[in-house]
Amino acid sequence: MSTKVLVVDDEQSIVTLLQYNLEQAGYDVITAMDGEVGKKLAEQETPDIIILDLMLPKMDGIEVCKQLRQEKVMTPILMLTAKDDELDKILGLELGADDYMVKPFSPREVIARVKAILRRTNVQIEASGDDDREDSKLVIGELTIFPVKYEAYFKGGLLELTLKEFELLHYLAQNKGRVLTRDQLLSAVWNYDFAGDTRIVDVHISHLREKIEEDTKKPAYIKTIRGLGYKLEEPREE
Repeated sequence: MSTKVLVVDDEQSIVTLLQYNLEQAGYDVITAMDGEVGKKLAEQETPDIIILDLMLPKMDGIEVCKQLRQEKVMTPILMLTAKDDELDKILGLELGADDYMVKPFSPREVIARVKAILRRTNVQIEASGDDDREDSKLVIGELTIFPVKYEAYFKGGLLELTLKEFELLHYLAQNKGRVLTRDQLLSAVWNYDFAGDTRIVDVHISHLREKIEEDTKKPAYIKTIRGLGYKLEEPREE
């Protein structure tokens, strides 16, 4: 079964470029030129990944991402941004986009990013059928992580996490009590060079804290180690 990619961009030249190169790489490609059509296709066609431009007519990429995540459509999203879209880029990550790329970009780089995201998604799908390890889990305080199922629970409730959020939480849990630098987290979770752009780590840490911390200003689980990075630890009993 072929892998399906949804490309949503209002620039015909970019759509044509991406469609040609993705099809040459063996993917099935569907396209949309505005946010409303893109959102409908994301819901109806169940693509394996969405390449989503920020600036779109009718409904911008931020709103498309927001509505899909609210509707529990967790398809990985690779956002395309212009160089001056810094705030929108960060907002997109906060709303659940898995990754971003800045225009202009090379088709080769896009395909590399798509492959990296799909590789992790495929690992998730294949692992879900691994009965021998299905019960393996990590327990830290009231947080329980099932690596094989790609599920995490806090106080018994299932956490709604994007793929990147889960992988970051899992990696922190695997290294419980160990201080991890932002560069280490970038390398382990994103698997490629972000040219020192560690803000993507900070955004995802903030997102995780909103889901597992009683007080995000005084986190009990994910601690900031000034000048170094972050660590996940057992909450202290008061």
